[in-house]
Amino acid sequence: MQLPPRLTAALDALLEGVARSDLAARARALSAGYRAGAASHAITGRADALAYALARGPASFAANAAVLTRLAQVMPDFAPATLLDAGAGTGAASWAAQARWPGLAITMLDANASLRELAQALAQAGGLNAQVLAGDIHAVPGKADLVVASYVLAELPLDRIAAIAAGLWEAAGQVLVLVEPGTPAGFARIRAARAALIAAGAHVAAPCTHDNGCPLGDPDWCHFSQRLARSRDHMALKSGTVPFEDERYSYVVVTREKVSHGARILAPPLQAKPRLTFKLCDADGLRAQFVASRDKDDYRRARKLGWGDLFD
Repeated sequence: MQLPPRLTAALDALLEGVARSDLAARARALSAGYRAGAASHAITGRADALAYALARGPASFAANAAVLTRLAQVMPDFAPATLLDAGAGTGAASWAAQARWPGLAITMLDANASLRELAQALAQAGGLNAQVLAGDIHAVPGKADLVVASYVLAELPLDRIAAIAAGLWEAAGQVLVLVEPGTPAGFARIRAARAALIAAGAHVAAPCTHDNGCPLGDPDWCHFSQRLARSRDHMALKSGTVPFEDERYSYVVVTREKVSHGARILAPPLQAKPRLTFKLCDADGLRAQFVASRDKDDYRRARKLGWGDLFD
């Protein structure tokens, strides 16, 4: 997976004449700040915003694109006309949604002026049908068919997650998507939001195939992985030695009507003769599913399944 060509071209144009060594230093400082608990208000100018877009934009895009693919799999007829990207940053989730549903009318909402300015510049240069507004997810404006809040809840106290999720759900005409880092802390926020949304009448479309309580307990957590290509600038900025990275993410998609079925594969399948073993989650909870190699047709189909897929 890689960024859309129009976004890549727009970002490359904005990077002309910008010292990559300065961006790398800024990216390292931002990363250290986030690990120490700093929020996006640490981004205070165009250079910081560019460093953030180059360092984190590809992974954010990849995670959102993967989640929206899961949404399209369980709701193939879903064709949103409007998108609200709450806490949009530089717009990675909006670009992922546009790639899935061309023609979307997009509203990006963010409290950070530097991120808004860069999101607007990228949207204009890349031909994205978007308006960029000042604001935060505590009071989202209006409604949209699809609402996405990506890598935003991590900046909030855990005891505020339920109220924020409920507010976002009120703004969602059909679907709400929440994406967070695939860490225990990120999943804790997703799990808290999921419980609040079910209590508000939402139905979980993915990754869960049910509206029951989450069966996972500490130290386990629900997360997935998406591999993405690294550009030369991306590799240099992160001192990378391979042309790809794996983004770990947690997420939940909720809808107005129940749509899910089957079981979700929660980990990479274990392959050992004479069988494949899948870790599954469905309405009955967690279970292991074995597919024996002697069952040739089932085994051939099962070998095509991977971490995050539906086992149906």
